[in-house]
Amino acid sequence: MATPAKETAAAGKRDELADSLAELFTNVSLMVRGELQGTNSQLALLEKMNQRVAEEYNSYGDVASGLRVFVEQLNEKNQGFEEYTSQIDAIDHQVTEFEVVVSMLDKHVSVLEKKVKSAYHIAPTQ
Repeated sequence: MATPAKETAAAGKRDELADSLAELFTNVSLMVRGELQGTNSQLALLEKMNQRVAEEYNSYGDVASGLRVFVEQLNEKNQGFEEYTSQIDAIDHQVTEFEVVVSMLDKHVSVLEKKVKSAYHIAPTQ
C-alpha cells in the first residue's frame, strides 16, 4: 500500500496542480473579460457614431424637404409665367411679321420716291 509520505507528496502535487489550474482559469477569465470589455467599448463607440450619422441624415432630410417645397413653388410660378411666355412669343412673331411689312413698305416708298423725283426732273418747267 501507499505510504503516508507518498500520499502527502501526491496531495501536495495535486494542491499545486489545483492552484496552477485555478490561476490559469482566473487568468483566462480575466483575459476573456478584458476582450469582452474591449468589444463592448467598440460597440458603444459604433452606436454613438451611428446616432451621429442618423442625426446628420435627419438634417439632410429636412434640407431635402425644404428644397422639395421650394421646387414645387418654383414650378407653380413657372406655370404662371407660361401664359406670359406664350404671349411674348406671339408678340415676337407679330413684330417679326411687322418688320417684314415695314421693309416691304420702305422699298415701295423708295421706288415711289425715285419715280416722283424722276417725274419732277423730266417734267418741263412752265
